[in-house]
Amino acid sequence: MGKRSSLYLHEQQRERIHQLSTTWLWRSEIPTWILIIVIYSGWFITLANWQTLGLVPTTLILTVFTAWYMSLQHELIHGHPTRFPWLNQLFGILPLAVWYPYGLYRDSHLAHHRNDHLTVPVDDPESYYFTDESWARFSPWQRRVIHVRNTFMGRLLLGPLLDIVQTLGGAITAFRRLDFPAIMMWLVHGLLLAALFTWMSRVEFSPLWFVLAVSYPALALTKVRSFLEHRAADDPLARSVINEAGLFWRVLFLNLNYHLVHHDLPGVPWYGLKAIYQHNRDDYQQRNQQFLVRGYGEWLRKFWSRPVDVTVHPGIKKEDSDA
Repeated sequence: MGKRSSLYLHEQQRERIHQLSTTWLWRSEIPTWILIIVIYSGWFITLANWQTLGLVPTTLILTVFTAWYMSLQHELIHGHPTRFPWLNQLFGILPLAVWYPYGLYRDSHLAHHRNDHLTVPVDDPESYYFTDESWARFSPWQRRVIHVRNTFMGRLLLGPLLDIVQTLGGAITAFRRLDFPAIMMWLVHGLLLAALFTWMSRVEFSPLWFVLAVSYPALALTKVRSFLEHRAADDPLARSVINEAGLFWRVLFLNLNYHLVHHDLPGVPWYGLKAIYQHNRDDYQQRNQQFLVRGYGEWLRKFWSRPVDVTVHPGIKKEDSDA
């Protein structure tokens, strides 16, 4: 009876998606086109008029726009607003967030969407877990850093730095190994970043200030969303969270707080995720075994100084790794 009910609900879900996808708004991708215009115009207009706005207001506004841009890049990676990946890439290739070339983020994130490997270290490039062997090699101070990173505040303050170090390390490795596709990606990224910094200098806005006071905090904002976004679980459907976040966070993260829905239906545009979740709310909560959060404030209250248990992946055993 339970299985039949689940199949019925899934059929309801498919019918709801079909209804939404045939509407003019959904098919036209107008919300995403508007988003592109708003983010780009808002980012550049704010920076061009920073002396009128003042340094502090400009910094705060740019931080939000830069974090929002990273959410837009995620949407572009998943095939919106056009059917042409090369065109979507053009909309997301500018290094407004500084640290990650679009191609690097694209390849890593699409690999992350192999749900059977979700959270599994090595297989999932976005996993925060480690293998037994990796954890055994860490020194006490390295383990301490990881525990600090696993607190909510540590994820915001320290998490971006660790990601940046890992990313730059990957770039160095690519050059050392003469990985020409990766080298070209980094060269294009560097040239675009140099052009962006040159323009900042012409409007007398410090690129160094942008890197330290805008880009880094913007990256930290994205860590709010990704904090315990996935957990290790036997059932892949129970590995992705549902976060019933408030309006500001839903807009900033383009509804990725409904993360199970996104992993279940990665091709659904950002403006359809909430409607699908609300239409199948009980079903989704059952499918992910009540991995549910009532807003990001719940994570803050529980884990602001206490680390979440994300260290050795419980599904990875030494004998499995040796096999």
